[in-house]
Amino acid sequence: MAETLKTKVLIIGAGTGGYVAGIRCGQLGLDTVLVDGGDGLGGTCLNVGCIPSKAIIHAASKFETVSKAAAGGTLGITASKPAIDLAQTTAWKDGIVRKLNAGVAALLKKSKVKVIKGWANFTDAKTCTVTTADGDIVISAENVILATGSEPVELPFLPFGGDVISSTEALSLSAVPEKLVVVGGGYIGLELGIAFRKLGAEVAIVEMADRLLPLYDKALTDPVQNWLEKHGVELHLGAKAGSFEKGHLNFTTKDGEARKLKADKVLVTVGRRPRTKGWGLENMGVAMAGPFVKIDDRCATSMRNVWAVGDLTGEPMLAHKGSAQGEVVAEIIAGHDRRFDPVTIAAVCFTEPEIVSAGLGPLDVEGRDDVITAVFPLAAIGRALAIEAGEDGGFVRVLASKSDHRLLGVQAVGQHVAEMSNSFAQMLEMGAVLEDVAGVIHVHPTLGEAFHEASLRALGHAIHI
Repeated sequence: MAETLKTKVLIIGAGTGGYVAGIRCGQLGLDTVLVDGGDGLGGTCLNVGCIPSKAIIHAASKFETVSKAAAGGTLGITASKPAIDLAQTTAWKDGIVRKLNAGVAALLKKSKVKVIKGWANFTDAKTCTVTTADGDIVISAENVILATGSEPVELPFLPFGGDVISSTEALSLSAVPEKLVVVGGGYIGLELGIAFRKLGAEVAIVEMADRLLPLYDKALTDPVQNWLEKHGVELHLGAKAGSFEKGHLNFTTKDGEARKLKADKVLVTVGRRPRTKGWGLENMGVAMAGPFVKIDDRCATSMRNVWAVGDLTGEPMLAHKGSAQGEVVAEIIAGHDRRFDPVTIAAVCFTEPEIVSAGLGPLDVEGRDDVITAVFPLAAIGRALAIEAGEDGGFVRVLASKSDHRLLGVQAVGQHVAEMSNSFAQMLEMGAVLEDVAGVIHVHPTLGEAFHEASLRALGHAIHI
């Protein structure tokens, strides 16, 4: 006979939305059960996404630096030709993940959250059966938080398996593939494609759109495309991928020509979709918004006391959005008056160079004559030059209202600009005007000075240009 359990809050999914909701519920004294049925505590982000990919990207950059030193020197530094043992690198990455897993487990335990490892299946909106290694547990709850996350999109003619891999498998390779073909020129494909190029792989990218990262404006993506071309990455834009046969990917060029690309591995990164199948969502009676669960500004679904957070609720599919929503829901359940209504959710592409976007960009204000736009190049920032971050066309750009100088958006492209993303988001969230940014004494020498100078330039009096 199945064990039965009743709880105040039941959370399905242990990713950044689910586990943060769990910790906050525990802090607020709510009896909470968290069901982890996927990648482990921390979800996709911690286990097979954000964290491990950034570890591999970091290792690849280190390898590239030594390779430059071996190929004639860099900054006066010379070295012997390096070698990469990707199995050791992957083991190091796995160690980071284990450490963070343990940290999340300890935080949940401290917050008195009961964690159950198993797969949930709902029979109605408030009741599910969790299949665990030790048998079934039937759980009923007053409140349910759905945080099931997302999964890679699989192409029917390129099913995952063998040498056709998703980002998950790419992060656990034991050797650098000699020839890697990436299908999809979005941020995941580019981040990993660039990392493997730095590690010595020959890389080709097949993208259906006419340019890379089509959600960003061309000025932001040009420096990335320039890096790819300079480093011998083969770009096939406006192209359609086909089947993978006998070590070759079939594809059709922009002009309709059928061609083949030799590949040891084919990395398919054509997007992610919400994980809505296999756990009884159809039995819960919640309204949908296309493929996503429909929520209001309280993250409430159409079913009373059923909430949803993270990738399940739509774009942007970003870990920090899910975490923020998880906190909001926990506090609402505890009786607080909260809304999820951010001014901006900043996004970062950890490409080479990095891209940051917060708020409105040029594509959002096209045709408007009530917006000031100002750009400041990183090449005019001393710190950028001193760390080789000012020579790839990088810049910081601000958009503001002409009438009251209210900041509308901030973007940047360049090495290490990801670290400015929180400053951009903070200023937008606080409703800052250009004069606020200009009035902050920015530390010298830092890359953040470019934000200061871009704001000064929007006001008509930049200092260093």
